[in-house]
Amino acid sequence: MTGTASAPLLSIEHLTIALPPGADRTHALREVSLQVRRGEVMCVVGESGSGKSMLAHAITGLLSAGVHRAGGRILFEGNDLGSRSAEQMRALRGSDISMIFQEPLSALNPLMSIGRQIEETLQVHHVLSGRRARAARAARVIELLGLVGLPEPLVLRHAYPSTLSGGQRQRVLIAIALALEPALLIADEPTTALDVTTQAKILDLIAQVQRARQMGVLFITHDFGVVAEIADRVAVLEHGVLVECGEARQVLNAPCHPYTQQLLDAVPHGRFASRAASRDDTPLLKVEHLHKHYPARRPAEFSPWRRRAVVPALDDVSFSLHRGETLGIVGESGSGKSTLARALLRLGHLNAGRIVFEQVDITALTERQLRPLRHHIQMVFQDPFASLNGRQKVGAIVASGPIAQGLPRADAHRRALELLALVGLSAAAADRYPHQFSGGQRQRISLARALALEPKILVADEAVSGLDVSVQAQVIELLHEVQQRMGLSLIFITHDLRIAAQICDRIAVMRAGRIVEIGEVAQVFEAPRHPYTRQLIEASPGRRAPVLSSPAIVECV
Repeated sequence: MTGTASAPLLSIEHLTIALPPGADRTHALREVSLQVRRGEVMCVVGESGSGKSMLAHAITGLLSAGVHRAGGRILFEGNDLGSRSAEQMRALRGSDISMIFQEPLSALNPLMSIGRQIEETLQVHHVLSGRRARAARAARVIELLGLVGLPEPLVLRHAYPSTLSGGQRQRVLIAIALALEPALLIADEPTTALDVTTQAKILDLIAQVQRARQMGVLFITHDFGVVAEIADRVAVLEHGVLVECGEARQVLNAPCHPYTQQLLDAVPHGRFASRAASRDDTPLLKVEHLHKHYPARRPAEFSPWRRRAVVPALDDVSFSLHRGETLGIVGESGSGKSTLARALLRLGHLNAGRIVFEQVDITALTERQLRPLRHHIQMVFQDPFASLNGRQKVGAIVASGPIAQGLPRADAHRRALELLALVGLSAAAADRYPHQFSGGQRQRISLARALALEPKILVADEAVSGLDVSVQAQVIELLHEVQQRMGLSLIFITHDLRIAAQICDRIAVMRAGRIVEIGEVAQVFEAPRHPYTRQLIEASPGRRAPVLSSPAIVECV
C-alpha cells in the first residue's frame, strides 16, 4: 500500500495541544510531528489517553471547549488548517477529510434513519443534489450499505441506530465516511466493535478505496494484528509524546523504544487457557431453549396489510454455566450475542425459554421479585459512553449500586475509590465526569461499576474491545484475579478469538441467533466441527500479515 507521491498529503509539524486546568497533564500532545502521504496508511498506536484521538480531533478542528492548539502547524495539501474559518473547515470535513469516530452510538443521530443520515452527507456537500437526483442518492446509499457488508440494504436503510448492533452501527459510520471518497480518511478505532470476518472485509474495503483514490489513511488502533495487515508506517504515542515512528516492518519486528516493546509484549498471544474451571454437578446458571424475535423492518413500498415477518435474534439457545467458569460467546455482529447478554439480565421480553439461576427460574419472576437477585448478575456493556450517566461524577456512578442495595454512603464511596484503583484509575477520577475520559478509560469505569455489587455472574459484552493492548492485558488479569477471589463466573462476549482462547474455559459460537458449536477451548480452536467456526478462525487479525516475524503477533488461534 505504500504511497507513490513524494509530497505529503498531511503534514503535522511540532503540534502541541494544551488541556484545561485540572486535567491529568498539561498537554494532550507535545511537539508531535508526522506525515501522511497519498496512498499510504499511517497507523497510530498507544495506550488509552496517549493522545491518539486528540490528534484526530485537532486535524478535523473538533477540539473540545477548553482544549486548544498551543503550538505547531497542521498542513493539508500544503495549506495550514489553522488559518481556515469554521465554515471552511465544515466544507472540508466529509468531502476532503473524513473521520470514522470511535463510538458509533454517540456519533449517529438517533432520530434519523441510517439511510437518511448517509444521504444527508451527499446533500450537504452538494453531491447528487436536487429532486431529480433523489433516486441516484438512494441508489448510492444502498450501494454504500452493501459495500460495508450490511445485510438487506433495501430494508436496513429505513432502520434507526437503536435497532442495530454495535458492529452494525460502526459499519454505518464507515459508509458515511467513505460516501464522498475523501483524500484523507481518519479512522479512530474503526474496527474495534466489529467481528473478525466483518473486520477483514472492512480492511479490504478501505484498502480498495485507498488504491482507487490514492487516499491517505491515518488509522488509529490498539490492535497490532490490524497494524500488521494494513500499515505502511507506524507512529507510537506515549502520554502525548511521539516516541517512535517508522516503517511497519521495523517498528513491529525491531522496535527501538522500550514503550513500543512493552505494547508488543501485551498483545494477546492466542494460547489456550491452561487453568481448569472449578465445577460442581449443579450449574450456577442454566439457559434452556431461549427464543427472541423482532419484527422485520420493511421498505415503504410494502403493503401495510401484509403480515409482518420476524427476525430471530435468539433461536433455541441453550447452555449452562458453572461456578468459577468462564464461558466465551463469539460470533459475527448481529449473531445475537448482545441480545443474549440482555436476556440474561432480564432487560427485555423473551418469546420463549427459561433462565434458571441457582435453581430459580428468573423468567417467571415479577420485577419486584427479581429486584433482590439483580445484583448477582451484573453486566459490562459494549458502549461505555451510552451506559454511563453523563450528569454524574464517576465516583457517584460506581457507588450508586451499593448505595441502592443499602450500603452506607461513606462506605460505598470508599469502595468506589478502591475499585477505581483496581481498574487502573487514580482517586482523582472519582471527581470527574465520563466525557472527560477516553473510550478505554470509560470502559474501565464500567467494569468498576459492575464489580461494585460483588456479583456471582459477570456478563462482559465486548468489555475489552475498546481498550489498548496493555490495558487489555491488565483487565484480563484483573478479571482472572477477581474470579479467583470472589468465585465469579464470567460470560465473556468478544469478537477477538485470541482473547477468547486466552481467558475462556469453554467457547460457544453463535450465528444467526443459534449456537452452532460449543465446547472446550482446545477442541473448538484446534478441531472445529462447524465450517463457520473455521471461517472465524481464518479471519482473525494478523493471520494475513506478511510483514511480521514477531511471534507475539503472528501466533494466533
